[in-house]
Amino acid sequence: MDYQQIIERKIQDDHTLRNQLNIWRLQSKKIVFTNGCFDILHKGHAAYLAAAKNLGDVLIVGLNSDKSVSCNKGPGRPVNNEQSRAFILASLHVVDAVVLFSDDTPYHLIQTVQPDVLVKGSDYKAEDIVGYDIVTARGGEVVTISLTEGFSTTSLINKLRN
Repeated sequence: MDYQQIIERKIQDDHTLRNQLNIWRLQSKKIVFTNGCFDILHKGHAAYLAAAKNLGDVLIVGLNSDKSVSCNKGPGRPVNNEQSRAFILASLHVVDAVVLFSDDTPYHLIQTVQPDVLVKGSDYKAEDIVGYDIVTARGGEVVTISLTEGFSTTSLINKLRN
């Protein structure tokens, strides 16, 4: 199998993800979940994802679809389409699976994944994170990770426009 195929296999639909989750659970893997737009991947994203992966054995990234990015971030976003964003995320060593979602929030995806650890940036309070109720009800933990100062997709876009 070549590396492009390995990357493409990490991009999963709900059915494939459910099967893979069963395998990981049989292997007693600690499952970590995070989500985001990851529009223009930068050092801040890479550091965040590495820190998230350090919290468990498997890192699943819920990726906002183009439609949901546009709704959340406004016109002109995303810069990169969902297929490109998913491929780039899946190419990262620390990412084990990428799953697109179109809802306003990843709540339904979190219900499917039932992660042991739910991760978001420290710009959120743990109890305000979507899926907090799902994860804590199972005895899992919700963790916030410090963001890398000076790195954001919005600031990169604004820098390019000026």
